[in-house]
Amino acid sequence: MEISPLTLIAQGAGFFAFIYATMKLVWPPLTKAMAEREQRIAEGLAVAERSAHEKELAKSKAVETIREARQQAQDVIRQAEKRAAEIIEQAKQQGRQDGERLLATARSEIDQELNRAREQLRIQVADLAVTGAASILKREVDPKAHQKMLDDLVKQI
Repeated sequence: MEISPLTLIAQGAGFFAFIYATMKLVWPPLTKAMAEREQRIAEGLAVAERSAHEKELAKSKAVETIREARQQAQDVIRQAEKRAAEIIEQAKQQGRQDGERLLATARSEIDQELNRAREQLRIQVADLAVTGAASILKREVDPKAHQKMLDDLVKQI
């Protein structure tokens, strides 16, 4: 196969026509598509970077929120413990007051019973004294007639 100069010129002209057609018809849409793709990739990277930054912010906010929640929980626990101690102290104080009141009531009842027992004992001693005096005197002593003497005897006893 022999290459003639005319073939070489025709092929060169065809090649330049192909290059020209490609530059006018194919290259602009191709460069436009590549520019759009580059822009989408850049936007995607920017969104990813913003997302990573927002993720870090959210993480730090979550850590701060958890720390605040723990602090609040500790405050609530301290307040509950303080209130429990107050309630226990109030219960102790109430128990002491109730115990003192019951002790005073019991002492009062004991004093009343002691006074009643003394009074009954005085009456019984007076009766015994009258009975003893009657047996000594061999006669009956009238308690109604000698009431003043019996009262004085009861007071002495």
